[in-house]
Formats: sequence, structure tokens, C-alpha cells
Amino acid sequence: MEDEDAGPGGGGEASPPHHAAASGDRARDMAASPTSSRSVTQTVNGSHRFVIQGYSLAKGMGVGKHIASETFTVGGYQWAIYFYPDGKNPEDNSAYVSVFIALASEGTDVRALFELTLLDQSGKGKHKVHSHFDRSLESGPYTLKYRGSMWGYKRFFRRTALETSDFLKDDCLKINCTVGVVVSTMDYSRPHSIEVPESDIGYHFGTLLDNQEGVDVIFSVAGEKFHAHKLVLAARSTFFRSEFFDHESDEEKNEADTGNEIKEIVIDDMDPTVFKAVLHFIYRDNLVNDDELSASSSGCSIFDSLAGKLMAAADKYELPRLRLLCESYLCKHISVNSVATTLALAERHHAMELKSVCLKFAAENLSAVIRTEGFDYLKDHCPSLQSEILRTVAGCEEPCSSGGKSQSVWAQLSGAQLSDGGDTSGRRVRPRV
Repeated sequence: MEDEDAGPGGGGEASPPHHAAASGDRARDMAASPTSSRSVTQTVNGSHRFVIQGYSLAKGMGVGKHIASETFTVGGYQWAIYFYPDGKNPEDNSAYVSVFIALASEGTDVRALFELTLLDQSGKGKHKVHSHFDRSLESGPYTLKYRGSMWGYKRFFRRTALETSDFLKDDCLKINCTVGVVVSTMDYSRPHSIEVPESDIGYHFGTLLDNQEGVDVIFSVAGEKFHAHKLVLAARSTFFRSEFFDHESDEEKNEADTGNEIKEIVIDDMDPTVFKAVLHFIYRDNLVNDDELSASSSGCSIFDSLAGKLMAAADKYELPRLRLLCESYLCKHISVNSVATTLALAERHHAMELKSVCLKFAAENLSAVIRTEGFDYLKDHCPSLQSEILRTVAGCEEPCSSGGKSQSVWAQLSGAQLSDGGDTSGRRVRPRV
């Protein structure tokens, strides 16, 4: 009978041969380095300030009815602040104001921390703060199950105390809201990593423009000279590509330029400052700094501002990215007084994104916009845009119940002289739109 402890050969050597042991050592040496991973759970925070002007006029709108802030984005979700002047809870008989934060976009089981702060406007800094951030929560962050889910306080502040406090000044309340959306990320080790810096091509092309190396075209704008490179301009703009190369014959394209004379092009429909900003974009792929843009906007119409003229230049020279940059800049500065003329500018230069924003803003602030000089400008120069504003109002209000907000907004038009000269009541204006 063979020994049960013998090797597979049935009675051979008990220890492995020398070459097998060496192979095992090499295998251990070649084993992969240990790896690691780490789950990191943290909050992505963002804040929004909601200013409620005309508090006394908002009172009496009814229990359960609210004023909503503009939506804001935190952690990839849209949020809004709801303020209830007469309270959310019928049982409180309008004795309290209520404040809530609502999930305004689609989302399932969104976990978040919240903070609501009613600002003390006396300068003493005695704000009223309700916060999740500075205390431990027994059940963890609050979970919002679906769009429209809310967190807040039905009894945020007693109305009688609020109306005699330093929180209310000049009939105005200011509420700060901070949302911290809980996110989890996986961090794992990598054996090697090489950090690649941001692209610096704009810097190098900008240096090429500044140094004027290899320039082959000169633009004369109101007597001021600008040196540039045809190939760079043609690469960035279909207008310049057509201007410089599309009309050349095959012989001209293949012919070497042996002359030293540089072609000069006269531009007589643009300010030097605007053309300089166009070149800045073409070579550097961004706008001139905000100081230059804002300085040109003070005390002048939107059409005469640098941003407005730059948008016109973007339209002329077929620079869609420059037009979008101008749209983005102008969008941040829309106000009741400027929205109508900004809308006209957007329409004139095919700025569809900006036009859409202006229409929505004008529709949401219609009663104030129709009393501005800009609205009169639309009546005289762009009557079709007045109609588009009213169509936007109608579109926004179609989901509303009949006899509610829709009637009140159309009634706001009673004080405005519309471009068609007809009766401005809702009964006659609506069919014309």
C-alpha cells in the first residue's frame, strides 16, 4: 500500500525540485501591486438669495398660495424657494408665514441638507437661521422623493412679529437658501498619473497677433490699422475664408507670393474698438475682459454698447461662438428697462438663445415692461416682437385654470398702447395675437 503522504509519483521525493521553487519566487515577484479604493460621500453646496419686494401687497393672497423664486441649480438638480405670505397650513389662520425649498426638476430619492436664513436688515447680523448643516441628524439628510417635494417650515415666523422686526425693511424681505446635495464618488489609486495642463493655443495665437509676425493683411478701421493673418481669419470665419480664397483661381492659389506688399482692406461700418475685440476673439477664442464690456455699456443703449456691437460683428463675420458669448453676457444683464431693446437686438442679429430668454423674461414681468421706453421702441420699430411677447404670455398661462392668473395678466395690458392700435382689453387683444 502506498504512503498517503507521498507525491503524485507514489513514493518519490517529498520536496519539490529546485527549479520549481525558483519559479514560485519569480511568480511572487511578478505579482500585481496591491490596489485600493475609497468611497467618498459629501455634499455639493450652492446658495440662492430670494428678495421679496412688496411684502405688504403679497399679504392676503390666500392660505396655501406662494411666491416662487427663480429656479437655481445645485448638484445637478433645479431648486426653488416658496414663500407663503398667509401660511401653508389652514389650521394656523394666517398667523405665520411659511418658507419651503422645493425640488423643481425630475429626481428620485434626492438626499440633501438645507439651510434657510431670514436676513436681519438692520446691520446687526442677528439673522434667523434654520440649518441642517451644523447639527447631526438622527435619520441622516432629508430625502426628496419626486419633483415638487419640499422641505421647510409651516410656522417659519409669526406674521405680527415679522412685520415689526428688522427682517422687514422698506417692505422688503431677503431670504438666503443653501442646499447641499449628497453625492457619493469612488476614488481609487492609480499606479501612475500625468497631469495635462489646459490648452494654451489661445495664448500662442494671441502672441502671434500681438507680435505681428508673418502678417499678410492690414485692416484700416476709421484710420486705425490692424495687422492680421489671412489663414487664421479664414480658419475661424467662413466670411473671411470666402473673402480671401474662394474667388482665387487655381493658378493664383498655386502661385507663390514673391511681393512684399501687404493687402490693405478698409472697413467703414465698424468702430476700431469693436474690430479689435473681434480680432481678440478670433485669435484667443474668448471675449475681451468684463471691464471693457461694462465700461462701454454705462449710459448708452444696448445697440451702442460694445457687447451689442460685437454681436452685430459676429453676425456679419459669421462667428457663431462669438455671438453665443455675447448672448451669454447680455443675458446676465437683462432688466425690466433693457429687455425690450435687448429682444430687438437679438432678433436683428439672429441670436435665438437670447431672444428666447428675453421673451420669457418680458412675459413674466409684463406689467412693468409695457411701461418702459423699450416697449414703445418695439411698437415703433418691431411690432411683431410685441405680438411674440403676448404669445409667450398666452403660452405660459394656458395650463392655468380659467378665470385665474390669465385674466389678471391680460388686464395689465389695459394701460399699454399696443402697436395695432386696437382695444387693449383681453377680449380684443387675444384674437389678434
